[in-house]
Amino acid sequence: MRIGFGYDVHRLVEGRPLILGGIHIPFEKGLLGHSDADVLLHAVTDALLGASALGDIGALFPDTDPVWKGADSADLLREVVRRVSEQGFTLANVDATVVAERPKLRDHVAAIRERMAGILGVEVSAVSVKATTNEQMDALGAGHGMAAYAVCLLT
Repeated sequence: MRIGFGYDVHRLVEGRPLILGGIHIPFEKGLLGHSDADVLLHAVTDALLGASALGDIGALFPDTDPVWKGADSADLLREVVRRVSEQGFTLANVDATVVAERPKLRDHVAAIRERMAGILGVEVSAVSVKATTNEQMDALGAGHGMAAYAVCLLT
């Protein structure tokens, strides 16, 4: 068994769609990044890469490479799932937490879990997604960005 941990953070800005867990969340701001800046999928991607010792998302898909400009993070995660599988590993489960003051994500969690399970090639029961706030402390708490943490278990 191998355990992986992932973390990602992006600033919220106007003029971009908010993509979390591979779905569009209606909100007046979106996450700023070279790709679609999906903090949740980025954290899960890094957790898988960490568990399989295949590097990190920045090394595989650098923001200095124009090929990844505007990339769909679901495609990046699918590629990592493929590489992890090639190493002989199977994903047992993923547990992730999004940290954001707004928007409230409770009504979107089921759709996010379903979408992530499809990308990961696992049952929905193997994907846990939670959301919390930073209690109005620091930049995340002031609503300037979002972060996500993820852990995974590979067998």
